[in-house]
Amino acid sequence: MTKADIVSRISEKLGIEKGDVQATVETFMEEVKSSLENGDNVYLRGFGSFIIKTRAEKTGRNISKNTTIKIPAHNIPAFKPAKVFVEGVKSNVQVQ
Repeated sequence: MTKADIVSRISEKLGIEKGDVQATVETFMEEVKSSLENGDNVYLRGFGSFIIKTRAEKTGRNISKNTTIKIPAHNIPAFKPAKVFVEGVKSNVQVQ
């Protein structure tokens, strides 16, 4: 599913014009992104949390040059689904 699919489905379900729904979805995504960039996690009860994870410094390999490189500690955005969300997926989606 793409962002356009989400906009279409919300527009059909609520009877709102696609342009308004698209603006809302874009604004939501920008707010989540902005909050994470400012160091704030975003908690959506029943859905999940957009959080910042810290990765420790580690040693990696540059295979093409056969050298060792040091990867500094850094933060990355992550999504942690709510327990009810995980249980819904487990019970409704068949294992392939």
